[in-house]
Amino acid sequence: MGRAFEYRKAAKMKRWGMMSRIFPKLGKKITIAAKDGGADPDMNPALRTAILNAKAQNMPKSNIDAAIKRASGKDAASYIEVNYEGKGPHGVLVFVECATDNTTRTIANVKSYFNKLNCSLVPHGALEFMFSRKAIFEFELPEGIDIEELEMELIDAGLEEIDENEGVYYAFAEYTSFGEMATALENLKINVIKAELKRFATTPVEYTEEQMEEIEKLLEKLEEDEDVQGVFTNIG
Repeated sequence: MGRAFEYRKAAKMKRWGMMSRIFPKLGKKITIAAKDGGADPDMNPALRTAILNAKAQNMPKSNIDAAIKRASGKDAASYIEVNYEGKGPHGVLVFVECATDNTTRTIANVKSYFNKLNCSLVPHGALEFMFSRKAIFEFELPEGIDIEELEMELIDAGLEEIDENEGVYYAFAEYTSFGEMATALENLKINVIKAELKRFATTPVEYTEEQMEEIEKLLEKLEEDEDVQGVFTNIG
């Protein structure tokens, strides 16, 4: 992957290891899912996934329950999901996914992060074609199940490929197949550790460590923002 990738990975893991930053983001996802599809996880696949991901990050049950409760409260915030795109230091492409109850605040904050580094946002949709969006399911392979047979079982649900890394498996599909894949894995009694939608650069670019130091200043500010749910780049 290159030294720039390893630098980025190490820096991101260091920041996202701080639970005080990640729990509010996870909670917001749970609240949005509960408000859109109901507070019963058994009847709401999106909520089940949001709870699954929260548990994967060791989010306490009390926080999860509070996030669900917020969706049905009298003063429940009306969150909307918005995306922003920009070019950062050294031309790095940055796609920012947000969930917010105040778009005026969110766009002002995101713009300020770019402006402080003499960078800027680009028109909505300008970078869409530079990224492919995938559904990713991280899971453990049960004993007695053949991986090739599992692949055959999941093809009809939209599976593109399965990768393995140190005993953990990753199933990839188009983002539009997220629901079908989640249901198929559940029906097969596969223990899904984490499920998410991610954007991958169609043409990744490698950066030097010196360039990454500047790029990280922008990415760090974005990821620290409570309204920001995901930050994706073309870093190779």
